[in-house]
Amino acid sequence: MGPTMRLILGLSALVLILAAVALGLPAHVTVARSVVINAPEYAVYPYLNNLRRFQEWSPWVARDPEMKFTYSGPREGKGAKVEWVSGKPSIGTGSMQIVQTEPSRSVDLTANINGLEGDSSYELEPSGSGSKVTWSFGYQTGSSPFKRWKALMLDGFIGAEYRAGLEKLKALVEGDRAPAVRRVVPPTPTAPPAAPPAAGGETVVPQQTPAATPAAEAAPPPPPPQ
Repeated sequence: MGPTMRLILGLSALVLILAAVALGLPAHVTVARSVVINAPEYAVYPYLNNLRRFQEWSPWVARDPEMKFTYSGPREGKGAKVEWVSGKPSIGTGSMQIVQTEPSRSVDLTANINGLEGDSSYELEPSGSGSKVTWSFGYQTGSSPFKRWKALMLDGFIGAEYRAGLEKLKALVEGDRAPAVRRVVPPTPTAPPAAPPAAGGETVVPQQTPAATPAAEAAPPPPPPQ
């Protein structure tokens, strides 16, 4: 048997082994990341239910500030859709569309992340004095061995991106809720108040009385008549 034939047989055996292993891999894979935001659920929910705000905390904008977003459907809630296009191949194209919502609890979406199609969701639940937000993506592999092996890399592919996006969302929400810093302006010095006007509405200016001068010496009496 020549070396070429041995190589072909070896590769064929490897493919069969990988295909057999793939049958034991899960047919559905879910990637999820969470963050705790110092805000109640009802305050966080509008950022998730309105896809027009997604570009404010999208994990991909930091890598490509020039990426373009297109919106369709209602501004928020069921039917709202966002699509994005990036010149960077690692980001590529993608979309999300809301299919179901539960106010202050969850937002369910369909998603396409650079060719990976699946179901996505935002889940909200109380956490201490704040809210825990979980962003997940579910990928259905079916019976395809290639997709099952691809699903094994899914966590590494989008897990870090989801974490970065949630951290940006946390900073955005908490920053919007932070009390505005009031700028203290020192008072402008003012002149002392003027003296109140005298009766009649006129201002009286005291007149200086000249000092008295010594009286002239008395003249001698006239001489008696002759």
